[in-house]
Amino acid sequence: MLDYIKGEITELTPASVIIETGGVGYLAHISLNTYSALSGLKTCKLFVYEAIREDAHQLFGFVEKRERELFLHLISVSGVGANTARMVLSSIAVYELEGIIASGNANALKAVKGIGNKTAERIIIDLKDKVKISGTATSAQTSVSSEIAREAISALTMLGFNQLASQKVVNKIYAEKPALSVEEIIKNALKML
Repeated sequence: MLDYIKGEITELTPASVIIETGGVGYLAHISLNTYSALSGLKTCKLFVYEAIREDAHQLFGFVEKRERELFLHLISVSGVGANTARMVLSSIAVYELEGIIASGNANALKAVKGIGNKTAERIIIDLKDKVKISGTATSAQTSVSSEIAREAISALTMLGFNQLASQKVVNKIYAEKPALSVEEIIKNALKML
């Protein structure tokens, strides 16, 4: 089984990346969190999960091992496939998802497209003992500065939204989910504006 691929990024989209190494291009399906981390890079090391089915061989790529571990936990839950797990990891940051599972917050999981009430509860029941919040979760949240919020407000203003309205929405999102990236804050704000 493959553990990681290290090479040159030849193509990057929000859903996939092609990494060339040794003259071979590997296509890996990625989450939006991984996409944000890879944006602007020429080379990378991508931790992978190889899904082999009767009709397809797929690679799923992750910038950090922690995201891959959470992906593996998610697909171990009955009714959660690889694409649903990728959707969850695209919608919720890794450290935030660990907190949601540990606290038993099924409502936060239901906000993800494709996750219903039963699936959200099953994820929490199955993974509550497997997923632990570490000290890294708090340090990751505190390292996020208000600069991210300012960038998001600036981007929304450039898109033509009222600055006061943008500031109010971004501050609300940032207060609730301080671990989000600029792109994630903007995505959430666009839904609310």
